[in-house]
Amino acid sequence: MAAHRLMRIGEVAERTGLSLRTIRFYGEVGVVGAAERSEGGFRLYTEMEVRRLELVRRMRPLGFCLEDVRGLLDVLELLPETASSEPFSDRNAHEELVGRLRKYWQETDARCEDLRAELASAEAFARSLHGHLARLVDAAPERRPGADR
Repeated sequence: MAAHRLMRIGEVAERTGLSLRTIRFYGEVGVVGAAERSEGGFRLYTEMEVRRLELVRRMRPLGFCLEDVRGLLDVLELLPETASSEPFSDRNAHEELVGRLRKYWQETDARCEDLRAELASAEAFARSLHGHLARLVDAAPERRPGADR
């Protein structure tokens, strides 16, 4: 597979689990756009756009706004993958980006904790409904054939 293999939007939708409409929307609002267009005008995407869309998909359940999504994508694009990667020329800029990344991590962690609490509450509610149903079924008189006549 070539490093810059271009994919049409349908393949990108299949790979990311996002709808065509959602992918187009993210392009319209400047979150993740097509790398190029074909001669016929079709949107074409590279692996980089797919990775960005996958990250956006993962941020959605956490309730991040589009500005936050754009901001995190920008930070991740500017920072090297590891500390041993290409050196960052401006140490202050690097520290500022690391600080922004840390804030996104803290916010993500807090939102995950909130979701865990909501899930625990929802599970407790489901258990209470199950218990209520079980009590009703256990207390119901046995049904005999023809008893409803």
